[in-house]
Amino acid sequence: MRVQDLHVLPKFSDGWSYLYVEHCRVDQEARAIAIHDESGKVPVPCANLALLMLGPGVSVTHAAISVLADHGCLVVWCGEEGVRFYAVGMGETRSAANFLHQARAWADADLRLKVVHRLYQLRFAETFDPELTLRQIRGMEGVRVRDAYAQAARETGVPWSGRSYRRDKWIDADPVNRALSAANSCLYGICHAAIISAGFSPALGFIHTGKMLSFVYDVADLYKAEITIPVAFRAAAEEKDGLERRVRISCRDLFVSTRLLERIIPDIQKALMLPKKGATSDGLSDQDAAAPGSLWDPVMGEVEGGCAYLLETDETEANDGCSDP
Repeated sequence: MRVQDLHVLPKFSDGWSYLYVEHCRVDQEARAIAIHDESGKVPVPCANLALLMLGPGVSVTHAAISVLADHGCLVVWCGEEGVRFYAVGMGETRSAANFLHQARAWADADLRLKVVHRLYQLRFAETFDPELTLRQIRGMEGVRVRDAYAQAARETGVPWSGRSYRRDKWIDADPVNRALSAANSCLYGICHAAIISAGFSPALGFIHTGKMLSFVYDVADLYKAEITIPVAFRAAAEEKDGLERRVRISCRDLFVSTRLLERIIPDIQKALMLPKKGATSDGLSDQDAAAPGSLWDPVMGEVEGGCAYLLETDETEANDGCSDP
């Protein structure tokens, strides 16, 4: 697929959620990829795949990465069971419009506070008083999350003493905390893929700050009480063997049944007060993706890019000074 065809890629919301693989080889097969392991070969039509998570023991060819990138599939290199992220690829959009909008809202204290309020509001079924302070809203959110944990514990009979785990002592955590970490990791991967796919920055968080995935945590928190908390408690209530794998499968099924992929980017647009004019629901502008970007100018804001500018003289000052390179 040529670069100029990027604007006709399938929408993120139309794709599958994710695929996690480990101890295998990934290579290109026609315009798709194939997974090779000890049981044989499995072709994967990656055109509609939103996220490929590469766990330990995976080797991947340059050609496979190229075809995944062409189809807008985010590739994540992660730890065992998808619990830790090491590196990510690039999303499908080449436009920086959404990122620039996000950056302006993040850098303006008043706009940032509005986004924070909207992010919190998206988590509640009822509308809260706009006069509430941020500290009061945080308190309401804390009660909401504690209630979600308590309800899941009552429904499943799983004892709950609070969120507690250490990455360096993963196996020592109780089953429900391990299940929560595994479920949240899947959710972070999907939200990360959506953010990158639409051209936003995962680092410019509004509620969370200081981490390269701060905005991922902002977005993922919209869905934890609905998806990952129930999934984790139900998995912990069952047999203990294969806990993380059962959590991943349950998350995949719930991502589909709740139509999560259709919701993430519109929710981000609502939170950021992003106008939809001139962009698809995936944040891809209608402009030619292969065209060069504009050049910043302190007076005009932007000037045309991709051309050679002439030194202004009496003869050239009447025109814009731009000619074909």
